[in-house]
Order: sequence, then structure tokens, then C-alpha cells
Amino acid sequence: MSDIINNILNFKIITIIGLAKNVSKTTTLNYLIKNLKGKVKLGLTSIGRDGEKYDVITELPKPRIFIEKGTIIATAEECYKKSTIPMQIIKNTGINTPLGEVLILEALGNGLIELAGPSINTYLYQICLDLKQLGCKIILIDGAFDRRAYATPLISEATILSTGASVSRNIKEVVDLTRHTINLMTLENEENNEILTIIKKILKKAKVGIINSDNSVKTLDVLTSLDSAEEIAQALDHETKYVVINGALTDKFLTDLMRTTDKYRGIIFLVEDGTKLFLSEMIMKKFQKKGGILKVINPIKIIAVSINPTSPYGYEFNKDKFLNLLKQEIKIPIYDLGVNN
Repeated sequence: MSDIINNILNFKIITIIGLAKNVSKTTTLNYLIKNLKGKVKLGLTSIGRDGEKYDVITELPKPRIFIEKGTIIATAEECYKKSTIPMQIIKNTGINTPLGEVLILEALGNGLIELAGPSINTYLYQICLDLKQLGCKIILIDGAFDRRAYATPLISEATILSTGASVSRNIKEVVDLTRHTINLMTLENEENNEILTIIKKILKKAKVGIINSDNSVKTLDVLTSLDSAEEIAQALDHETKYVVINGALTDKFLTDLMRTTDKYRGIIFLVEDGTKLFLSEMIMKKFQKKGGILKVINPIKIIAVSINPTSPYGYEFNKDKFLNLLKQEIKIPIYDLGVNN
């Protein structure tokens, strides 16, 4: 059994996300399905639409999703109707998508399917609960390349990140972006239980909360954290220990904050998890170099990186060079799970 399969067996819900289209995300999913055969009862769902013959945006051919008899899937009604295999409807979820209601189905044979799941986290969470209750020991979520938020640890226990030549023609840019994305998503988490209890209360009632050194709390009356840099800057003082951001943290926010004040130095800025960080490497490093500290509340566990050195746009990287450059920058296991595996 391969290392990646041995590792997968330690988790119940795994999300596969990609840095771009055509980076081997569906190939990775197919590899896992094939190699988990007979080992566990498998559940599948998706964010967005996947498994269709041609990409609906690029119109390029895509790998199909092949499943075995007994697999439980959650997919939209239109995808169910297009399936090449007979399926039994186990449950109507009442969750609607542009492709119809999400149905939970059992495959009565082997064949090709399309997946299209919900686009809201709470619905995805509910579907995962349903799949668990139906006896699925491992649930694989095929994530959309532009919806990294579905790797959130509130839903998924582990994540596989797919990267490849279609991200950029420049191999260094691909390696740099892959490294930076992993650094964002695996940012250090806060471990102080007393602080974590306070944070949970803040997240229930405010977009921004400030925790002082005596653990007293002040919440800011702002509509969104995105444009609140000035208000936060005014609220910071020598007693401030943490700033809790309930929402996304962006380049613009950090740039505005650094331009407005230097009181952020030594203060820990907390977001829910790494999917809420929309930061370039340059701005993030600048903030940290000036003394700002970034942490998350819930850590994301990236257990593997899968690669596709070939782009459907007519160019490819040398596979060995690509692997070696990634291994120099990334300590997470890296795999090429392409057609020969």
C-alpha cells in the first residue's frame, strides 16, 4: 500500500483542493478511490461541479470520476441523471444547487459519475454527517480550485493540495505560490485554552474583537473586518494582546494598518483558519518583519501535495526538476499520481 493511502486511512474527511484548474485534482481523487477499494466504505461529494467530460469553463477534456459498486455519493440531481451506472436514491437532502437538489445515492455498479455538491459550508457539513451516518469510513471532498475555504478544519480533517504547470509557465512562480499557499494554510495556531474560549465568544457576536493582557475584551462596531484597519488602529494600545478578525484578512487590510500605525507590533492577529488569509507573500513578510504576528484559531492539516507537470495549454515542466524544486521548499510529502499509477 502506498504511503499516501496509509496516511489517508488516519482521517475520516479529506478535501482535495487545487491551485488552479488542470493541476491533477480529479486525477488525485481517482487515484485515492482506486487504491481505497476494498479497504473502507467510501463516501464522495464535491464543491462545484466535477467529473464532467469537458471543463465547463475551458472546454478542455477532463479526467472522469470512476467509482465502484457500493460507493455512497452526494451529488446534484442533474449529475445523477447523467450517470453511466445505476444508483439507488438513499436520501433527498433538500439542499438545492443550480443543477438541482443534492441527492445521496449508492452506486449499484461500477462506472463514471459527475459530482456537484453544495456551495455553502453548513450544507457541506450536513452532507458529511449524513455520509458518516450511512457508514462511510472515509469521505473525499472534491474541492473547487477557486474555493479554498472548503478546506476549513470545521469540515475537513485533512487536505491534499494539487499544484502543477497550469498555474504558470514559470516553474519558479508555481513553486513559490505552492510554498506560500501551504505556509498560509498551515499557519501556527493559538493553543491557550483560556484565550480560545474568549475568542469563541467574540466570534459569535462581533466582526472584530480586542483581547487585552488582563483578558478583558473590547468589540468594535464594524460591519466587516475588511475595511476596519483604521478603527482597529485607533483601538490599539499598550494593553492589547490579541486582535480577533471574524472574516478575511487581506493585503489591503494589512497595508492600511501598517500605513496608519505601528502599534500592531507584538500583537497577535487571529483569524479562524488559514482559508481566511488572502495575503501575498510580500505583504505578509513585510507585516511580520515589522513585528506583526499572525496566527489561526483552527489549524489546517495538509497531508500531501499532488503534482501535474503537464499543462493542457501545450507546455510542461521537467517532472524531476519540478519535484526537486518543490521538495527543497516544502516538507510535506509530494506525489505524482498521474496516469501510470
